[in-house]
Amino acid sequence: MTTDAAQAPAENPFDNAIEQFNAVAERLKLDEGMREVLRHCKREFTVNFPVQMDDGSIRVFTGYRVHHNEARGPVKGGLRYSANVSLDEVRALSMWMTWKCAVVGLPYGGAKGGVIVDPRSLSKRELERMTRRFAAEIGILIGPDKDVPAPDMGTDGQIMAWIMDTYSMMHGHSVPAVVTGKPVTIGGSSGRIEATGRGVLFVTQEACRDRGIELAGARVAVQGFGNVGSVAAKLLDDAGAKIVAISDSNGGLYNAEGFGDVDELLAMKRDSGFIPDGARGTRITNAELLELPVDILIPAALEGQIHGGNASRVQAPMIIEAANGPTTPEADRILTAKGVYVVPDILANAGGVIVSYFEWVQDLQSFFWEEDEVNVKLKRIIERAFREVAAIRDEHACTMREAAYILAVRRVVEATEVRGIFP
Repeated sequence: MTTDAAQAPAENPFDNAIEQFNAVAERLKLDEGMREVLRHCKREFTVNFPVQMDDGSIRVFTGYRVHHNEARGPVKGGLRYSANVSLDEVRALSMWMTWKCAVVGLPYGGAKGGVIVDPRSLSKRELERMTRRFAAEIGILIGPDKDVPAPDMGTDGQIMAWIMDTYSMMHGHSVPAVVTGKPVTIGGSSGRIEATGRGVLFVTQEACRDRGIELAGARVAVQGFGNVGSVAAKLLDDAGAKIVAISDSNGGLYNAEGFGDVDELLAMKRDSGFIPDGARGTRITNAELLELPVDILIPAALEGQIHGGNASRVQAPMIIEAANGPTTPEADRILTAKGVYVVPDILANAGGVIVSYFEWVQDLQSFFWEEDEVNVKLKRIIERAFREVAAIRDEHACTMREAAYILAVRRVVEATEVRGIFP
């Protein structure tokens, strides 16, 4: 295990997204006009807005909302609060959302948004005021029939509730379908909080069957112990896998024998907000976690974590991308040459948007499902998508990422061609 804890080199995530698209566009022999349409985000909105802080001072925040493509339906995508948010990051994430929705067959296009802020630096009242002001600013874009935001890094159900309430006040009546990921009490869906992590479980089970290996007893490392990573770790542990490493933004822990009770780790994280030192394991960095001798690696943190500088040291034979864009194109080429089996993000972490779709449908019809029904429907959709991608991989003798992009881009191209170019 290397002790090099260097961060990923600075790469532009939108450049990576474009490179991934260009590769599949070449394989599909798309004409240049279609390539130009799909390389560009249709709509980009930047806003600088003032917020009054608790001490009476005024602070100006910058936020973004980007629509990549709406050929298949209203756009869908999360809102993230992070000090590292940039327009190119949001562009990339919105493009990946287009492919993600298409690969699992949802009637959505892709969008993404964010505010440049560390939400932990704000009081709850400041966070609410900032959220409501941002919601008012992007109110000209969002709506249940055009753009439906959801939680992402740094945001949660409470923030979605504030956005839903602000939008509703602007329209004079409750509009629960304007966002997803809300608390159940105001129209959220049962099973939504766990949906992305549960989808990771279903995809991992399918990947193990596809490779002819046993999930029970497999050693798993999870980078990112937030909502997605923690749920995935818990469910994989319940399924018999051995969780040997976890991490959060402060670093991680490694125990070659497995942690045993993941519930205890979840309680520690919940109580302290981070993974404490010495919690039944050796302290490691996030960079070191990626290079551990494990059977399954699950990057569930930020984009660009596996890159040209560390991909050759990745030992896991299987990677399940629970984060968005965790592997750069250069790293992808290295991993492919090594024979590493990678289930791409647009398939692996689609559980969240699938159940967001369920929530949206339930809100529109004012009829709600039991959690068991939600989970059964999620499992059916994500397993079907996995089989479709695997079939294309076998047909084209390509990687799972290339196959997922072939399926997704084909669907978006078909919708674009059927609709035509207005006027």
